[in-house]
Amino acid sequence: MNFTKTTEQSSQYEHLEKMSVQELLTNINNEDKTVPFAVEKALSQIEILVTEIVAKMKSGGRLFYIGAGTSGRLGILDASECPPTFGVPFDLVVGIIAGGDTAIRKAVENAEDNATQAWIDLEAFNVNENDVVIGIAASGTTPYVIEGLQACNAKNISTGSISCNAGSPLSQTAKFPIEVIVGPEFVTGSSRMKAGTAQKLVLNMITTATMIQLGKVKGNKMVDMQLSNSKLVDRGVKMIMGEIPVTYEEGSELLKTHGSVRKAVDFYNAQ
Repeated sequence: MNFTKTTEQSSQYEHLEKMSVQELLTNINNEDKTVPFAVEKALSQIEILVTEIVAKMKSGGRLFYIGAGTSGRLGILDASECPPTFGVPFDLVVGIIAGGDTAIRKAVENAEDNATQAWIDLEAFNVNENDVVIGIAASGTTPYVIEGLQACNAKNISTGSISCNAGSPLSQTAKFPIEVIVGPEFVTGSSRMKAGTAQKLVLNMITTATMIQLGKVKGNKMVDMQLSNSKLVDRGVKMIMGEIPVTYEEGSELLKTHGSVRKAVDFYNAQ
């Protein structure tokens, strides 16, 4: 197969240094507008992967992301937001980045080229057949990610991928590939731009749709969210008031006593 890294081809823009700030911002924004349409074309692929994740989680499984650089950081970001948003255990969705936690803030030299490390990193979490592992790589060529999925495939662990090139080695490795073809970047090869935005949108879809399917949202409310600050406590009280006929003070007391919107409402309705 003829494989081309479309995220690295030269774009229509040349001599960016000659553009005004307004021209730069306008052109970046014009490029960004194309990303949701690229994601739309991949919805059927996303649906298949989410269906697999939901089935695995209903059987006690977990979701893992593996990636390098921007892709790895985006996976960690999505994973870290699941516990406060949906009230799930911190180890239900796990993000792993090539080079370890140091790489979250600083680039770790050659980490993405270490083909054996991803499986070692996954083994630390006792990954097994109940789990799903998604490899994230804009180019679809990152050795850390590809070899990690190959090791999972060999052990009958469900694998997915998110990449921004058609027919990449990563897509050919994953059992459930997602390809969001965003085209050349405004700054050639800077996959933190459109490709990164596309990956973030897809990750939002994957975990949000999964958690809704698992009953972690009622109506459109985050009824299991962690009450980690005063803003969220206030939001939780107002959610309770929207569900049952209580005053703000009564709702606040219920929330304080039971620790979540869902439990507070269930307790009231059970009386």
